[in-house]
Amino acid sequence: MGAVTSGSFLWLLLVVGYYGCLGCLEDERVGLLNLKASINHPNGTALSSWGGDIIVANCCRWERVTCGFQGLLRLKKLRVLDVGRNDLTTIPVLSALPSLKVLYLGSNRINSSQLRGRYLSKLEVLDLKDNSLMGSVPSIIGTLNRLKSLSLGYNNLNDSLSIEGLCKLSDLEELDISGNGIDGNLPPCFNNLTSLRTLDLSGNNFKGTIPSSLFSSLKLLQYISLSHNSFEGSFDFTSLFNLSKLEVFALVGDNKNLKVETENSTSQHPLFQLRVFRLSECVLNGESRVIPSFLSNQYELRIVDLRNNGIIGDIPTWLLVNNSKLESFSLSGNQLRGPLAFGLNAKHAYMRHFDISSNLIQGEIPPDIGSILPNLQALNMSRNALHGNFPTSIGDMKILFLLDLSNNNLSGLLPQHLLRGCISLNFLILSNNNFDGNFPAESNLTSLLYLFLDNNSFSGKISRGLLKSSTLEMLDLGKNSFSGHIPDWIGNFPKLISVVLSKNHLEGVMPTGFCKLGKLQLLDLSSNKVGMSIPPCFNLSNMRFLYLQSNELTGDIPNVLSGLPSLFILDLKDNKFWGTIPPWIGSLTSLRVLLLRGNELHGSIPFDLCRLRSIRMMDLSYNNFSGSIPPCLNNLSFGALDRMFLTTAGPEFGLDYSVETYSYESQIYVNPFFIELQSDSSNEDAKVDFTTKWRFESYEGKVLPIMSGMDLSWNNLTGSIPPELGDLSEIHSINLSGNHLTGSIPETFSNLKAIESLDLSHNMLIGQIPPRMIELNNLAAFTVAYNDLSGKLPERKAQFATFEESSYEGNPLLCGLPLNRSCSPAREAPKTPPANSDNEEKESWEVSFLWSFGGSFGVAFLGIIAFLYFNSYYRELLFYFIAKNLTFLRL
Repeated sequence: MGAVTSGSFLWLLLVVGYYGCLGCLEDERVGLLNLKASINHPNGTALSSWGGDIIVANCCRWERVTCGFQGLLRLKKLRVLDVGRNDLTTIPVLSALPSLKVLYLGSNRINSSQLRGRYLSKLEVLDLKDNSLMGSVPSIIGTLNRLKSLSLGYNNLNDSLSIEGLCKLSDLEELDISGNGIDGNLPPCFNNLTSLRTLDLSGNNFKGTIPSSLFSSLKLLQYISLSHNSFEGSFDFTSLFNLSKLEVFALVGDNKNLKVETENSTSQHPLFQLRVFRLSECVLNGESRVIPSFLSNQYELRIVDLRNNGIIGDIPTWLLVNNSKLESFSLSGNQLRGPLAFGLNAKHAYMRHFDISSNLIQGEIPPDIGSILPNLQALNMSRNALHGNFPTSIGDMKILFLLDLSNNNLSGLLPQHLLRGCISLNFLILSNNNFDGNFPAESNLTSLLYLFLDNNSFSGKISRGLLKSSTLEMLDLGKNSFSGHIPDWIGNFPKLISVVLSKNHLEGVMPTGFCKLGKLQLLDLSSNKVGMSIPPCFNLSNMRFLYLQSNELTGDIPNVLSGLPSLFILDLKDNKFWGTIPPWIGSLTSLRVLLLRGNELHGSIPFDLCRLRSIRMMDLSYNNFSGSIPPCLNNLSFGALDRMFLTTAGPEFGLDYSVETYSYESQIYVNPFFIELQSDSSNEDAKVDFTTKWRFESYEGKVLPIMSGMDLSWNNLTGSIPPELGDLSEIHSINLSGNHLTGSIPETFSNLKAIESLDLSHNMLIGQIPPRMIELNNLAAFTVAYNDLSGKLPERKAQFATFEESSYEGNPLLCGLPLNRSCSPAREAPKTPPANSDNEEKESWEVSFLWSFGGSFGVAFLGIIAFLYFNSYYRELLFYFIAKNLTFLRL
């Protein structure tokens, strides 16, 4: 904010001296006015009573200023100043504050030029986190010899050499340089900071190894965070075992090149008792991949985070037994086995986050899990091998806001106790199981935001059981057996941004309730029996992904789709649309995917399609389009790197919540422990079905932005293939088969450097296959079958060495391998032939041909005469035909 308003500005601790009744001194008055100016920059109006008017010249009378019992303010005794979180671009003049010990300037917009001078010699705590410092560490910091706590986190101090200057601050107890993007190796001189208790190096780009010697002399360390860097090599965690005061160790992020060993055979038990142990996404304990054994001697743990380490063995429920105050337990993304067993009379009242997803855990969910973990906020057991029914006791978890049991083998009905008891539930994710029964008729999920019941066996009509969930944003009921009509009351959820009802047995028309869903970004009604067309009142202004394929929609392509500024994917394939492609199709300037396959569209391919400059996949196959292929299609991107699509290949939503757990106390603000809640089912990735390499493939997730293609096959297109199509150097797939295209294959096709699939079969192409096409090194599927091509096939090298006879069949004038037709004469003429051999052979051939032709003609003529003689019906029919056309014959 540009200024601080009254009631929200800083509070000052002012220490007053004894100077009788003289009022405040001039330098104190000036100092306060400078402070006011900083707070109000650029146009603020706070502290209006602080002014230069003679009546209020005594600053002891100013608003929020308190003088001592003698009525005198002494800024020279000020010890603590907090102007954090005020969006300041300048800071108060600090030269009049020689006694200042604690200065909080965090979360402003202060740059390095504001930090100059040597007037903070007594400063012990300096917080500059989240400002606009850039490049090198401000030189003034190196002069603060009494500094004990320093926070420079979340600036842009990426000069690694200047970071080494901090090693001179020998009294430092707390150092935070997180979130700066610092490159290079860890400074070895950190080992000299023997008073350090807190060290936060997370969120940078430190490389190389983590030296085991780095912490050898830092005996007072309590907090170490090395998360989100780029370390590699090996790190012996047992080198920390002598740090008796260590409470927190965090090394999370992408550490796939870092080998961490905790099982050193020469090490003893650690001297510390950890509160927080976070170690994820690394190569843990080499080939043994065992869970760190030292954890069996830890009894004060609050957070255990060992995600994505490939740990094998049984699930370590002994960690729960040994640590009764555990708040967060995350072992997702490993290979742990065995049933989940908490033990008799177990109760973990402190547990708030429990995540064992993406493992190999079998068996049933304990039926009393609701009483074992009564205060749980997030429960994720997805992607395991759990079976059995849904535990009714989960309904006792009154503050549970995330429940993800997706991708298991759970079955049975959803218990009513869940739907009525979990009143705080925001996310209910039960995808890819075997749950059955009807849609809940009643629920009390008033806080529900995301509901995923897709790919189960639910049946019956979609009932009104969700009407109390008015805050619903995502609804996925796809891949079930729901029947009946889409309910009109779907319009009672105005916050919906995603609706997926695909692959059910829904029928009827699209309800007008959709017209109330103005925030909708994704709608998937594919593979149902929905008929008629889209309601004209449908507000699609925010629509980005529209899937209506494989229904019974009819009529023209509806005008309600015109001019949509955000539409990325339009899938209308396999319906009964007729008419032509409307001219407004060119107004969909954000469109990346257009799929109109399998309708009854006709007319020419309009030049308006050439305005879709961002298109990556276009499928117009199996329609009745005629005319020629527009040459201007070479203006379309078709695969050129699309950074926008790389970052938006899915709707603008997803599970982005966290649970705050154990808090570490510090003079400076260190990052609290937010445990990210991950769920693979929480984000509806965009998906596209497209034919390439003669297979109908489904592209989604990270693969989709990479794919590109154009399919115009099985229409009635005529004319030649435009040479301009050879300009599509980034396209991956072209299919022009099943048309009436003529002319030759353009030589420019040798420029399709990224092409992987090219199908020109079933046309009337002539001429030779361009020899330079052997330069297409990515070509994996190629066919020109059933044309009128001729000449020698391209040389069998590179990708063309992999194509078989089927790629060329139906072209009788082609020759060369892999066909069994040689391009050379059957036998080679002698080098010195007899003088008359050519003439004699020619005459012999002519005589043989004439006798053969004459004999065949005679036999055929006599056969016709005999047939007419013996068959009176055809004889009369012939005479009738001659008589009727006699006038024409005379002409």
